[in-house]
Amino acid sequence: MYDEIQNPEFVLYNDQPIRLSELLHEQKQLRDEVARQKKNQKKAIRRFEREEALKPYQAELIQMQQYLERTGTRMIILFEGRDAAGKGGTIRRVTRYMNEKHYRVVALGKPTEEQRTQWFFQKYVRECPSGGEVVLFDRSWYNRAVVEPIFGFCTQEEYEHFMIGCPGFEKDLVRQGTILVKLYFSVTKEEQARRFERRKSDPLRQWKLSEIDVQAQDRWDDFTNQKYEMLRRTNTTHAPWTIIRSNDKHQARINAMKVILNAVPYQRLDPELDFVPDHEIVISGSRELELMEAQRLQSGKFVG
Repeated sequence: MYDEIQNPEFVLYNDQPIRLSELLHEQKQLRDEVARQKKNQKKAIRRFEREEALKPYQAELIQMQQYLERTGTRMIILFEGRDAAGKGGTIRRVTRYMNEKHYRVVALGKPTEEQRTQWFFQKYVRECPSGGEVVLFDRSWYNRAVVEPIFGFCTQEEYEHFMIGCPGFEKDLVRQGTILVKLYFSVTKEEQARRFERRKSDPLRQWKLSEIDVQAQDRWDDFTNQKYEMLRRTNTTHAPWTIIRSNDKHQARINAMKVILNAVPYQRLDPELDFVPDHEIVISGSRELELMEAQRLQSGKFVG
């Protein structure tokens, strides 16, 4: 035993001989565990601070909702955009403290055989709000402007009918007193890929990964082209688009809330709160069109 202890491969640890390599390995594991715990603690603190930063705006959303209830005003908020752009997370933060009796989140699935024979907007009209109600569409009739033509879920004729009829449909909604907010969440190709990889490896997020998501990266340019056409033909004065740059999810959520709150003439709960959207995060539909057209002139194609 003494010879083993004198062997440089062994050291005494708690009066027992142990291989030096094993001791160093255990020490490394301990350091790694401490570092991991510190990292998780920092993440938890940062997550808590971000959720706390949303609360003043969530309180304003309650105040806004009470105004809508009191005046009988209808409100529709459309959440569109790239896959994995943060639409669902923003919807959850927007509605977290709102009165459940006076809002609905609508996420329609594939049309039934009966719905296929109906006027395209009919299934969406059924979901439109009553007086004093907010309806948040997690994807909306704009599926026909982007996803359906890319994957062949509609004919070219059906697509054209939609693009011609959509501005009139929305104008009628607004003319009859509905507040309509159209949000398009935009991420870079690299950020989308990173989020898809996280969905693949995280069992709590794997359910989010659909067949369309799998193809989103390969068909990036197709989605970009359809986005451009959608903005060009449906960004109107009565129903404009607002683009939310959502690489930073927290900033996207706060700024989306600001856009929603600014769309309703309610009495502010806290007039000192900053309601001005960040111009780096929030882009008007008209400005986005200008930026995309400039990209096409510079590089021969749209970038994002």
